[in-house]
Amino acid sequence: MLSRSDALEMLAGRRFDLLVVGAGIVGSRVAYEAAQSGLSVALVDAGDFGGATSSASSKLVHGGLRYLGSGDLRLVRESQTEKSALLRLAPGLVHRLPFMMAIYRHGQIGSRQMRAGLMLYGTLSGFREVWASELSPAAAAARVPGLRTEDLEAGWLYEEGQTNDGRLTLATVKGAAEAGAVVLNHAAVVELGSDEAVVEAPEGRVGVGFRAAVNASGPWVDHVRRLEDPGCVPLVRLSKGVHLLLPLPAGFDTAVSIPLGGTRATFAVPWEGMLLLGTTDTGYEGDAAAARVEPADVDMVLGEAALMLGEDVVRRDLIRHTYAGLRALPAGPGETARASREHFVNVGPQGLVSIAGGKLTTHRRIAIDVLRELPERVRPRGLRPSNRPLPGFAHPPQGRRPADVEPASWSHLIDHYGSEVDRLLAYGAHDPEALGPIAAGGPDVWAQACHAVENEWAVTAEDVLRRRTTVSIRGLGTPEVEARVDRLLAGGPGLSQHG
Repeated sequence: MLSRSDALEMLAGRRFDLLVVGAGIVGSRVAYEAAQSGLSVALVDAGDFGGATSSASSKLVHGGLRYLGSGDLRLVRESQTEKSALLRLAPGLVHRLPFMMAIYRHGQIGSRQMRAGLMLYGTLSGFREVWASELSPAAAAARVPGLRTEDLEAGWLYEEGQTNDGRLTLATVKGAAEAGAVVLNHAAVVELGSDEAVVEAPEGRVGVGFRAAVNASGPWVDHVRRLEDPGCVPLVRLSKGVHLLLPLPAGFDTAVSIPLGGTRATFAVPWEGMLLLGTTDTGYEGDAAAARVEPADVDMVLGEAALMLGEDVVRRDLIRHTYAGLRALPAGPGETARASREHFVNVGPQGLVSIAGGKLTTHRRIAIDVLRELPERVRPRGLRPSNRPLPGFAHPPQGRRPADVEPASWSHLIDHYGSEVDRLLAYGAHDPEALGPIAAGGPDVWAQACHAVENEWAVTAEDVLRRRTTVSIRGLGTPEVEARVDRLLAGGPGLSQHG
């Protein structure tokens, strides 16, 4: 991994074929595909890699069942194809998840409609990844502890995918860097011309020359567009999605959802050993950097989840962590919940290619559509999504669990790092603390924090505890843990001197 000073020096010393502004899942994949195609690429983000919406999603890699209601069959078909691809390209990091739609009498959808919808869903996938079965109320309740059974007609069981979105984004950044891209987080573009940008990092400002530029800054897409064209008409409006994390009841291994009307649904999903509840879809007009979870958001998520789960499961006092992400949707009137989830591309007067919208599931296809809009002098030939596995997932890990690593931690490391787990184990050979837990009650170990600092571009304690590990989202990021990570960031490798 390049040091930050080396990356800044390379940004200032070269003229790149492509500058990508914004390193969420889409921007990172644009950089990955471009670098794989032989372009010289610079990837910068004002915050951390995946630091905004791309680490604040619903964590689902799904085939788009709810988009059948809006008739968007093309998006469903594309989502099914991409779900299958991601399951192959990052096994463990993207994994299968049993999913159940609970059908209640007098609900938004009846059992007959669900049966027909799942038949169409399977047809659009070519029956590669979709199967479905109808469960009796008793069988449905057995799959989902705490499920409300009053007026429950049936449960329809099928399969979706799930991921740790922050680490999926980070793996994509790693892939771009391995292909030759120069990547830098905590580095904001503050000026943007037709062939040069000014990037401001804590270490100072540098000019970056380029032949073409992509704006993949998500909620900030219009802000970056105004750097090129101060009078541009807004491209997007924002919608806030809030999620809550609670303890996972024993035996709760199947996600459950009920439709709420239109394309909205409430869901409860087992994720990282916790219960993930979501989500809201409300218009947001403030500063994108100031988006927060408000008490009304919590009330909404809990209230909707209580339509299908008992109060003992979704109590407010059980909440461990909350987070909010912003969706960039097409500008226009009407409810954000009814706005298109398709991505859309805009080319500015000086050639800036801006991308907004879309879903995590289809980010590979979105990246290819973006690259197709580049000027012909830069555009790669034969564009199609790369089928290379992401770093760490080309082959299974070879080692066995060391005796001093807990089984839960070992499974956690294998899923998130794949064959890179050997690099984590190497820290244990030099420091016996490295394979111990960062915080009691969680699977993350101190070797992950060391690895984050030395090999994954972590700059702040939040980078380490929120996106390189799962410490903060488990509610375990205590001041003592944060202070120790801060000392690790300041002092370089090793743990003993930071204890």
